[in-house]
Parts: sequence; C-alpha cells; structure tokens
Amino acid sequence: MTAVSPATKVARHEQIAGILERLQVRSQEELAALLAARGVRVGQATLSRDLEEIGAVRLRGPGGALFYALPTGPGGNLVVLRTPAGGAQLLASALDHAGWPAILGTVAGDDTVLVITRDPAGGAEVAAALLRQAERKAAEERRF
Repeated sequence: MTAVSPATKVARHEQIAGILERLQVRSQEELAALLAARGVRVGQATLSRDLEEIGAVRLRGPGGALFYALPTGPGGNLVVLRTPAGGAQLLASALDHAGWPAILGTVAGDDTVLVITRDPAGGAEVAAALLRQAERKAAEERRF
C-alpha cells in the first residue's frame, strides 16, 4: 500500500499532532522517519517550522530524556509580548490597526502587550509569525 503525502500544511500538522499524541518522539529526525513511514516526506526546516506552528514543546520524561509534546489544557489564544519600557502601547496600537485577521485585539501596559487571537488555539501560530517578523526586522537593521 502506498501512502499519500498530505496536500496541505494543515493535513501535515494533523499527522504530526497525531504522532506526538501517541508517542514520545525524541528528535526531529525520529519524527521525520515516522512521517516518512506514513508517506509524508518533509525536510528538516519545514518540520522545525511545523513543530513551532503547532506549539510543540520539549518536555523531560521520567527517565530524563527530552521528547516533543503538544501543550495541553484550555486556552491557547493568548500571546504575551515584551517591549522596552513605554513601548507596549505603540506596539499594541500598530497590531490593532494592522488589520491582521488572526488577532481579535490587544491589551497594553507599559512594557507588556497581551494579544488575543480569534482562534481559540491560534496563539502559537500568531506568536511564531510575530517572532519571524521581529527576526526579519532585526536582520534588516544589522545589514545597515
């Protein structure tokens, strides 16, 4: 029987989540092999990005070994951002006015912004997108 690769990122994420819910996967290489056994071929960079997007974390098992797991519990639609003192309101305003469909709204203090996502489990994806944006901006500033 020949397995078919998922046609979409969402389908691939479901495959990864299914594996992580059943097994204690210790490395990305092990996860890639498990996916390959299901007919899903994925490169290391894509797999790393997928793990970040689904909110996978590394936990330490009873024997001390690290393994990937999905966060549990309610929530998942909150992102906390830290800024320099006095910068939170400007960042929150920029996010509110950006028209980003995934963001429901923000609450700002002096140096902390709370971002609330529309999707009850959308926090990890929004956090990853914001982190990529910040890294891209930092890389541009280093070039000058």
